[in-house]
Amino acid sequence: MHIEATLITRHAEAEAVLADTRYVPPPVRQNGEEGTLAWLRAHVSRFSTGEPHAERRRALTDLLDGVDPAELRERARAMTEQRHGDWRGVPTQVLGSALGVADTSAVPAAAAGYLSGEESPQADAAVTELLKRAGLPAITLLLQGYAATEGLIANALERARPGDDVDTLLRETLAWHPPLTVTRRLDTLTGDEVTLDLVAANREAPGDHLTFGHGVRPCPAPAHALALAAGVLEGVLS
Repeated sequence: MHIEATLITRHAEAEAVLADTRYVPPPVRQNGEEGTLAWLRAHVSRFSTGEPHAERRRALTDLLDGVDPAELRERARAMTEQRHGDWRGVPTQVLGSALGVADTSAVPAAAAGYLSGEESPQADAAVTELLKRAGLPAITLLLQGYAATEGLIANALERARPGDDVDTLLRETLAWHPPLTVTRRLDTLTGDEVTLDLVAANREAPGDHLTFGHGVRPCPAPAHALALAAGVLEGVLS
């Protein structure tokens, strides 16, 4: 079967796709052995639809209700300063501690294929380790936040100038240099794949960026991600 691919670059069109339930994430493998990366991807909100997505997303937001973004920001700043600006891994450690996950050392290996679906023995072993230490909602937040938050910080630091206001710097980075540049959806009516160019869409309407999603599948933790990024930037730039 021939599948058409559509690229969307206009902000209004991208927003409409993200708000329409006919567009869903491309399906992921459902028959992975329990404890593997494939199994994990089949059981998280990001790659699910309908009621399973809603239930899994509620589990994330319920868990985050007990985490104060202001405390995350302060802890991220303090840890970054203690490490003399060596900030890599700080967001994951701070968030993990807040979620009750003391050892987050397996997160990078598990996160390596989380978005792409690229499976490996290393990723599977890391997922197995994480499942010994935390429930699926906490693991989901750690994996989803790992690349996105660190990518946001790295992009912001590339743009940083002396005297920059951290919050303004993050808003500009989210709009103009987001860590996630594209997102994909499957049109359930036609079977076609739709690719949303977030960079192009954001630059058309930077004051209303789509970096944290929109419509039926928004990011569950924008305030927490921004707090972690802001704390690290304060620790590096102070």
